[in-house]
Amino acid sequence: MGLVYSTETGRHCPDCGELKTECRCKTKTDTVPAGDGIVRVSRETKGRKGKGVTLVTGVPLAEKELKALAKTLKAKCGTGGTVKAGVIEIQGDQRDLLVAELQKQGYTVKKAGG
Repeated sequence: MGLVYSTETGRHCPDCGELKTECRCKTKTDTVPAGDGIVRVSRETKGRKGKGVTLVTGVPLAEKELKALAKTLKAKCGTGGTVKAGVIEIQGDQRDLLVAELQKQGYTVKKAGG
């Protein structure tokens, strides 16, 4: 394990060992995840105490663009949501609305699950 903090220089990156301000890890470019080009919209309640969320997976965007898309989708649905590990989560059952909106934006969309 490398140096994380020094009283002389301050915080260091645990991955590359450089100062946090000069970290080489930050310069990695955002990569778009490889997929089959189909955006899937599904509903899930597992682990949420019965509360349903709509999941949007397979969107071929980098993290920043994915968060911007999530913001527009949340506004369109009038609900909250988040982005976790490349998956957009929108509160409630919003599948029909999201499928229509994503198709309008030019994505190939499929409903997944039941």
